[in-house]
Amino acid sequence: MPKLSVEDLDLGGKRVFLRVDLNVPLAGPRPEAGEWQVADDTRLQAALPTLLYCLKGGASVILASHLGRPKGKPAPKYSLAPVARRLEELLGQSVPLAPDCVGEAVEARARSLEPGQVLLLENLRFHPEEEANDAAFAQALARLADCYVNDAFAAAHRAHASIEAITRYLSPAAAGLLMRRELEALGRIIERPERPLVSLLGGEKVSDKLALVEHLLEKVDTVLIGGGMAFTFLRALGHGVGRSLVEPERIELARRVLGEASRRGKSVGLPVDAVVAESPESVESRTVGIREMPEDLMGLDIGPLTLARFTQALGGVKTVVWNGPMGVFEQPRFARGTVDLARAVVACGAFSVVGGGATVAAVQQAGVAEKIGYLSTAGGAFLEFLEGRILPGVAALTERA
Repeated sequence: MPKLSVEDLDLGGKRVFLRVDLNVPLAGPRPEAGEWQVADDTRLQAALPTLLYCLKGGASVILASHLGRPKGKPAPKYSLAPVARRLEELLGQSVPLAPDCVGEAVEARARSLEPGQVLLLENLRFHPEEEANDAAFAQALARLADCYVNDAFAAAHRAHASIEAITRYLSPAAAGLLMRRELEALGRIIERPERPLVSLLGGEKVSDKLALVEHLLEKVDTVLIGGGMAFTFLRALGHGVGRSLVEPERIELARRVLGEASRRGKSVGLPVDAVVAESPESVESRTVGIREMPEDLMGLDIGPLTLARFTQALGGVKTVVWNGPMGVFEQPRFARGTVDLARAVVACGAFSVVGGGATVAAVQQAGVAEKIGYLSTAGGAFLEFLEGRILPGVAALTERA
């Protein structure tokens, strides 16, 4: 059933516990002195629509997030203080940082909030109970608010206290605007895709995507595989791949997946040529056919013939889902395959969903981000949803009557 949305709630005079994803990269002129600054505020910008919706609806908002991996104890470099400062700039209002995320002092601060005010809790992962999905910790969080909104789809695959257990003690539990858009976009692919449906998969490790490939074979018409993960599939077909990234323990499983695709009559496209070099930092590179891969070089991007074939495969499709770059796009000499494919995805006119931080960065580099149907910065949650898994953070939300 559809999940309750923040738009279904009566927010006037309520204190809203808003779980967001503020896990942003930090940098600073003197990080050793604790002077951290937000290096990329993309996730903060993504949290604003739901936050502003709650504030305009007459609520006060208690913001909650994790940052980094502080291993269950306070650490200055993982404090959300830089995030509070940047949020103040974005909102144009005060965003005080609580001294902790639970406890009597925090409860008093939460109770004192007036409609339109915001309180940012300190890093949830300063307490080991957060990642343990501890019931008592979840109850302590629940005491801060009157209702719960989850807008952190990127963390929805984790059964943590602020994501799953808290909903047992704080209701209703609704999806934020970002969470709702993620679920609608991905649901459009999984539940009611327009066909033909093509999946583009890349990235380094095949182990991260094999379960996804297996599940997608039930949903898609064509799978196009590039990036480092392609070389394990190529080895499974008996090709030499030089020093390219290969996971030997996954070769047999890759062979089985290819066999299953053939049995189902699904098309799987693999590189027929590659841009090779000694390393990603190499100045010199060249393009070779897959059958002529030099033993002392590694594949770092799909070649022009592969790019042409993948582009041709996009002709006439209605839906595209893409996760993982086609090569080491951060290096200009190995970026063409990913960048040009991003432009081909837009040019084909299909509804497109692009997920994962690296892939989103690649389409931004290509200058076509605003033309993609939906951009999801979620990584693990994006993959697990497409794999057909139940995400704890989604399952915990209240169902709409």
